[in-house]
Amino acid sequence: MTPELALQKAVRARLVVTGDILSEVPASSILDRNERPAPDPSIIIGEGQSVDENDSIKRRLTRVYMDLHVWKKEPSTTGVKAIAGAIRAAIHTTKLPQYDGYHFADCYVRTIRFLRDPDGETSHAIVTLSAKVQEL
Repeated sequence: MTPELALQKAVRARLVVTGDILSEVPASSILDRNERPAPDPSIIIGEGQSVDENDSIKRRLTRVYMDLHVWKKEPSTTGVKAIAGAIRAAIHTTKLPQYDGYHFADCYVRTIRFLRDPDGETSHAIVTLSAKVQEL
């Protein structure tokens, strides 16, 4: 297990049990895959980056950034904004529990971008999470 994968699993586990998210996106459409078109609506676990924090000689602390892509067929960005807001609330409500030997500290939504897809029918949001992940 890696810090990135542990965070991905912990975040997905949180999202698929959060009522405000499930009222907008079915749990079966919160996934890690690369396919277009994405299910409508959906949250796709996307790109990321890891940076070693190197705060101790043990080197067990990593800053992980993770993008969540929100897709919805709609003429405006209202729906993706509502879903992104529900993601923010789900992440900020309580700390993520430990997962597969990793502890998650300082997990928060760093940025949210709202975009219109060139197809003219789909809205897209990119929610970027940031977390300190410590191997236990």
